[in-house]
Amino acid sequence: MSSSMPQPQAAPIVACTVSRDVQNFDLLIEDMEDVLGESWGDLGFAEALAFFGQPEAEAMEFIALAMDETDEENLVLMAEIITQAKARHIKVILIAEDVTPAALHSLLRKGADEFVPYPLPENELAQAITRVRKQDEAPAAEPSAPQLKAGAQKDGALIVVHGLAGGTGSTTMAVNLAWELANVGKTEAPSVCLLDLDLQYGSVATFLDLPRREVVYEMLSETENMDEEIFGQALLTFDEHLQVLTAPADMLPLDLITSEDVNRILDMARNQFDYVIVDMPSTLVQWSEAVLNKAHIYFAMLELDMRSAQNTLRFKRALQSEELPVEKLRYVLNRAPKFTDLSAKSRVKRMAESLSISIDLQLPDGGKPITQANDHGLPLANSAPKSPLRKELMKLAMSIHDLKGDQAEAA
Repeated sequence: MSSSMPQPQAAPIVACTVSRDVQNFDLLIEDMEDVLGESWGDLGFAEALAFFGQPEAEAMEFIALAMDETDEENLVLMAEIITQAKARHIKVILIAEDVTPAALHSLLRKGADEFVPYPLPENELAQAITRVRKQDEAPAAEPSAPQLKAGAQKDGALIVVHGLAGGTGSTTMAVNLAWELANVGKTEAPSVCLLDLDLQYGSVATFLDLPRREVVYEMLSETENMDEEIFGQALLTFDEHLQVLTAPADMLPLDLITSEDVNRILDMARNQFDYVIVDMPSTLVQWSEAVLNKAHIYFAMLELDMRSAQNTLRFKRALQSEELPVEKLRYVLNRAPKFTDLSAKSRVKRMAESLSISIDLQLPDGGKPITQANDHGLPLANSAPKSPLRKELMKLAMSIHDLKGDQAEAA
């Protein structure tokens, strides 16, 4: 009879981090340990390519490929790692810090299954691992389209967001205001539809990680035949609360649609939803007048710089020359100075006076978490709930909802 005790088997390695130096990603180490315990390893870039040819690689479920701006010089090597991993049916989670959008796009096109920004949002790595594991269980279902009611007459509130210069944050505001409105009710949440009418550079789909589909172009091309079923098929549901009409899959001329087309779309959306949020292109087009005339609130976004000031003046003059209802405009200053920055606040006051406008809303600068949330396709309420920008948009949504409720009671 043998006196030797059985030795416990080491946990099989089911995942590896792949990086230039994993010590540069200490949060990734902590999250990998939390999720996988001791069932993971670490490899350098060259080591990973050699490892894929070993028998041990057959048990691998995924790799977490971590990179920062320094590693952009080795994009070809990164792409080869992804290619070799995918050839062996190993999932790839891309962890990136301060990497350019072009580099991210090229690596995702190579086949990376998930992207998580670094520093890692809380529980985001665990959720990404869960998602890649589920990919083998069943094909990913496309977000569902809502079932709209024929003949509905909700007379929803139309709220428009228009950036008066590039990068003023209009899409960020539109997406997150829509999400806050969709979740504002304590008992029964209102129905909300978000329309991306920037047919060329619309990025609502990117900010909510939704696919762009050909059915959107088909609906826009034949609005005269549009009914509740066709409109509903063009919408996508985000997280069961928000209905979204993304921009088309291809870049289209802004005059593809006319004022009549836009009126049909807006009327259909207002009949079906309590709130309709429109993200406009920064360019004034023929149908901009139709949107302004139907809008209940028209947010015009600017920043504290000369280009925004000049564009605001030209925008205001263009509307006044056509005798359009400029009184609907509510000017929003994004990346506004902090309360203690008296010099900058004085500049804000002088800017408003020189343009003869009232800046009705000042939104704080949310910093890098805002860009990370947008890149990862999540509303701020999910990815950065304590962000000062998110708090201001939540207050705005509550005030809009309270105002609508007061008007309904008065009627």
